[in-house]
Amino acid sequence: MAKETPPSPSMSSILRAYAVPILLFFLAMYFQLFLLPLSFPPSHYDVLGVKMYTSVDDVKEAYENIASKWSSDSEDSLPADFIKIQYAYELLTNPVWKRDYDIYGIDESVHIIEQLETQYAVEDFAKIKLPLLEAVSYEPESEGFMSITSQDFAFKFQDSKPWLIQMYSSGSNSSVQFSTAWRRIVALLDGVANHAMLEIGDAQLVTYLAEKKPTGQVFFRKGLPSIVSFPPHCKTADCLIRFEGELSADAITDWFATTVLGLPRVFYHTKETLIPKFLSKVPPNKVKVILFSQTGERATPVIRQAAKDYWNFASISYVLWREEDASFWWNALEVESAPAIVIMKDPGLKPVVYHGSANRTWFLDILEHNKQLQLPQLRSTTSMELGCDARGYSRAGYDKATWYCTILVGRQSVELNKMRETMCRVQDALSKYDGSDEASNDPSIGPAASAHKTKRLSFVWLDGEVQNKYCFFYVQSETSYDTCGTRRAPIDVPRILIVRYHRNATESANVEQKSSKWPKTVWQSEADDVDPAAQLVVSYDGPAETPEIIKWLSKMVDDGDNRNLPFYRAKTPELVPESAEPMRTGVPKSVKATQKMLSIWNRIKDYLADPRMGPTLLLGALLSAGNVWWMRSRSTQQQQQQQQPVQTRPATPNQSEDNVEEEEKKKERKREARRRNAKEKEVPASITDNEPKDAVQIMSSGSDSE
Repeated sequence: MAKETPPSPSMSSILRAYAVPILLFFLAMYFQLFLLPLSFPPSHYDVLGVKMYTSVDDVKEAYENIASKWSSDSEDSLPADFIKIQYAYELLTNPVWKRDYDIYGIDESVHIIEQLETQYAVEDFAKIKLPLLEAVSYEPESEGFMSITSQDFAFKFQDSKPWLIQMYSSGSNSSVQFSTAWRRIVALLDGVANHAMLEIGDAQLVTYLAEKKPTGQVFFRKGLPSIVSFPPHCKTADCLIRFEGELSADAITDWFATTVLGLPRVFYHTKETLIPKFLSKVPPNKVKVILFSQTGERATPVIRQAAKDYWNFASISYVLWREEDASFWWNALEVESAPAIVIMKDPGLKPVVYHGSANRTWFLDILEHNKQLQLPQLRSTTSMELGCDARGYSRAGYDKATWYCTILVGRQSVELNKMRETMCRVQDALSKYDGSDEASNDPSIGPAASAHKTKRLSFVWLDGEVQNKYCFFYVQSETSYDTCGTRRAPIDVPRILIVRYHRNATESANVEQKSSKWPKTVWQSEADDVDPAAQLVVSYDGPAETPEIIKWLSKMVDDGDNRNLPFYRAKTPELVPESAEPMRTGVPKSVKATQKMLSIWNRIKDYLADPRMGPTLLLGALLSAGNVWWMRSRSTQQQQQQQQPVQTRPATPNQSEDNVEEEEKKKERKREARRRNAKEKEVPASITDNEPKDAVQIMSSGSDSE
């Protein structure tokens, strides 16, 4: 049989197969011929005709040789060439500038060359004012800034506070100009974070903190100064955060407070948006703090840190002061001018106003003093602290056997806010009561005033809708649905309750003795699972007048202290943990995505400036081409083997193709004859066949037929 020759591949199929190697090859050539020269322009050493990193003396000698041959009358003596030579000489003969240029590639005054070339394009180079560069000397220690070195770095990083570090050069003009902004940053971070400065001459510590190229070379992407930060509890460079924005006090402090510290933002509101977007959205259990600003500057890290620390107690907002709105703010909040701080507590109470510029200590003292509402809300997190829990003790101490809690119960409504105002007046009247004053001495007020001053009488309010089980437990009447649970009618009836808590030493001992034994029945176990303090609840049914409420409270306290009341103990329902207001902290997702894309693009640019990329791409092209060639050769061999006929015996050289075919046909006929003969032979019977006709069964001598 004639052997078929496989068709030769077309040029298009070859190009498709080798597309990747060809692409890698052209990328390697483009990188080597175009991109790499742009990343490595001629250095200032090349301008002077000396080797890289040569000494200052050699630089001076080379400059003198060039200057001796320079003549203003020569046509080859161009001002642009003189400017480049003079710039290179001044840069490389300054020890600090030369160090920064040799080690880190810093050349922050290179833009001067282009400016001078444009200025003296048609002038005689002899008219160029020298020197081109003005040397500076920057010493942060003289301005009171703290410096660190590689020797004391580990010692100073002992506390858990975050750190903000500026890397600078003593000869950098940009570092000198940034000193004013750095002083402002240090003042804003006082008490929030530590700060330090690092001179880049300390190569060991700079290598640890600075950014590195893919080749391992240390560099400063944005030049000097460079800002880095260690978050709280961070001790290694793995968690270091690098600032890559605009070098301004506002941008750096906002980045530090948002990205490093994760502090919430404090927004500005106008007189039109203050009520709908701030006051109406603050939870009823939190104090409202309004800061009036004249400048409109962003909230400082101290304010934002306070907003985070006091998040469960207060909400903070800013208002930009405008003279045209002065009368409005005076009538609404009695604010005369800015800066000012306004504290708004319970409904109906007069706001507390503080005028003047608030420093850190004064502002924190104001927040600490005013963080609680005058009538606190009874919640799962405040019941023990307020002395309104049968499992706890009085605010007066553990030794007090009897104490009281006055609870205003109701749903969120206008009626509840009015009663909160009334209860605040009751508290204020009891606080101002002076029993020694005969004119104001009223025996009907004395017991309640005394109990309130000794912290045995507390005042709270309860959200009857959220804490419905707790509310129904105390308000057991036919009209309890007017006060507790989901609103079913437009009627809201707030109620005033007083709960007397009493710890009996004998009863408590008996309870402890019973609890130490194994319960015999389920009912006994449930009976023993009660609160340690007995509770007696009385509801106020009189008019909502301050004097009447005070007299009723005094009578209840007097009866509870002097009368032998029964000792009733029960299991109080648990207060429902109210969902906390979400705190928006950190960088928004859109900003994070933008920063991630920018980081990837910077990394790509770093690799494009890597001199190893060209040879790497060329090697990849060669390996890819070799792999394609090997795969194609292997495929061709397999196709040839499949097309070649199977031969049982190799033909002799003098045997023709016709004889081979005839021999194969004979062998095939013989195999067919053997198959027919095998089918015609009789197959012996097996145990599964029917019984033959001539079969005989021989019975044994021991069979049953005998």
